[in-house]
Amino acid sequence: MKEIELSFRNTDKKSFILGSITATLIAATPYLFYLYESVPDQQVWDTFLFTYDSKHYGSVFVLAWTLSNKFIPLFLLLIWFFTCRHWWYHVLLVPIAMFAYQIFTIFNEDLSYVDSKQILFLIPIMAIIVPSIYLIRAKMFNKINDAGKTMQDLEDEFKIKPKGFYGKIKEYF
Repeated sequence: MKEIELSFRNTDKKSFILGSITATLIAATPYLFYLYESVPDQQVWDTFLFTYDSKHYGSVFVLAWTLSNKFIPLFLLLIWFFTCRHWWYHVLLVPIAMFAYQIFTIFNEDLSYVDSKQILFLIPIMAIIVPSIYLIRAKMFNKINDAGKTMQDLEDEFKIKPKGFYGKIKEYF
């Protein structure tokens, strides 16, 4: 049993480096969140790269604060999605879609409320993901009754084997 368990632990140099980078990015999220404090509290922000006029928010500082409140959870959910090996990880697409839509609406200056009516846009995503998760769960219970396997054995069967970041991306497209 130890040999099987150890085969899932990939300890080569590449996975160590990627794991270290991922852990560092997660640990740095409080610092990334407070980057909005470096943005000036004025309506027009001129830099050597761009000029941004915050018409809806009235201040680029408020825009940056709102954006950081949406980007950091999205960032952490994406890390969780791409590193999760459980069968239910597709459910994470629902909050990922929600935060991505909220970030999109932040830059849309015509909206008066950022977090309004987003559930209407999430319904098609939820209509696909939630039933598929229940179908997987039903298949697992059928296998328990037929094969006499434990729930942990079935979860291990449905876990995604490590493929790397680009392998997971290719899985969806």
